[in-house]
Amino acid sequence: MACSGQLHVEVELKSLAEKVWETIRDSTKIFPQALSHDYKSIEVLEGDGKAPGSIRLISYAEGSPIVKVSKERIESVDEAEKIYVYSIFDGDLMKYYKTFIAKINVIPKGESSMVKWSCEFEKASEEIPDPSVIKEFAVKNFVEIDDYLHTKA
Repeated sequence: MACSGQLHVEVELKSLAEKVWETIRDSTKIFPQALSHDYKSIEVLEGDGKAPGSIRLISYAEGSPIVKVSKERIESVDEAEKIYVYSIFDGDLMKYYKTFIAKINVIPKGESSMVKWSCEFEKASEEIPDPSVIKEFAVKNFVEIDDYLHTKA
């Protein structure tokens, strides 16, 4: 049984791709406001919080499954293609996974958009399940951001 793997999911959203992308890029500020039930705070430790190499400390709200805190490094950003790649390198998730790298791709669909989220991971041991709970959390965040964009507009 392999100790590494990948997960993928696609989420259709009502919001314009540009709005979704701007929200993801400004997640340091927006997520703790718009998704305060999930994010206690996102603090920039290095860089500007948007550029590759930036490091952010994410504190999750009470009730967060598995993870209470994580450190994330922005690995790459492609503004033209709306692709954001980040890795989790410290925090609670590292008890379960040796490596965790995720990719977000926002795709325009006329007046709406699609977000593709994927991750690659290496488990700390074979008994550890795939990070499906993290995938479900990502989907929930994208749907809630879509709702936030529609209620604030």
